Amino acid sequence: MYKAHFGLNELPFGITPDTSFAYACTSHQEALNTLLVAVQNGEGFIKITGEVGTGKTLLCRRFLAMLDQNHVSAYIPNPCLEPRTLLFALGEELGVELPKEADQHHLLKGFTQALLDFADQGKAVVLCLDEAQAMPIETLEAMRLLTNLETEKRKLLQVVLFGQPELDQKLDRESVRQLRQRITFQYRLTALRRNEVDHYIAHRLRVAGYRGSQLFTKSAVRAVHRQSRGVPRLINIVAHKAMLLAFGEGLQQVLPRHVRGAAADTPAAARHRPWWWLGFAMLLVSIGGIGWMLLS
Repeated sequence: MYKAHFGLNELPFGITPDTSFAYACTSHQEALNTLLVAVQNGEGFIKITGEVGTGKTLLCRRFLAMLDQNHVSAYIPNPCLEPRTLLFALGEELGVELPKEADQHHLLKGFTQALLDFADQGKAVVLCLDEAQAMPIETLEAMRLLTNLETEKRKLLQVVLFGQPELDQKLDRESVRQLRQRITFQYRLTALRRNEVDHYIAHRLRVAGYRGSQLFTKSAVRAVHRQSRGVPRLINIVAHKAMLLAFGEGLQQVLPRHVRGAAADTPAAARHRPWWWLGFAMLLVSIGGIGWMLLS
């Protein structure tokens, strides 16, 4: 790969949610602050939504890492489970043994006792559900019933839903209106702005060990923003491929043509074209049509 060529200790643009590369852009920092305040206030339900690739899982991991010793956390990355299975998964995360042959009533009773035990120890339980838009309606309702459990002073379980915008559509259903009313804190993650893309790229390169002069030219950064629309995952994919192209040419700097080549090889980015590209294409079609009529 290109690590030695650019003087890097590791690859800077991986697509796994590595918290050591986390960049505190405005959107992510505001979302993180919202989560911390909501948990501190003991709210039952909190919702974080964002388009694919905006960094919801990374935000979730940052949030869990910042919880203090007064919190017990559980993380379920794929909650597309029926209520009973999700309850077992939650018990496993919290180290709570639930009898597998028990019916729903006794499962809930055992889980409630475990939550009361945590409360007696002065610990709040926080459950983070990633990809929450995939949760069945009946499982969402089961989560709502669990958040009914409370002492005189606080909820025994706080639930944070991380999901794509489809989660909002699911919560708009009349059948889950009670849950919708209990979401007191929410935040919508957005893409990075143009100046944030510049800082984002520089930050990840610095964390990866780069100590040279500006690796991506200013025009290359503009091209990355244009092709990725500021979506972090797409930025990483396009930037990584652009560095590969620069490395292949033996260059020490990434140029706009490398970014364009990388975007052409990335379907999610290659579909995005500036408005003038469409106008230019239509002009060519018109000229070709006129020429064909003249020749006819």
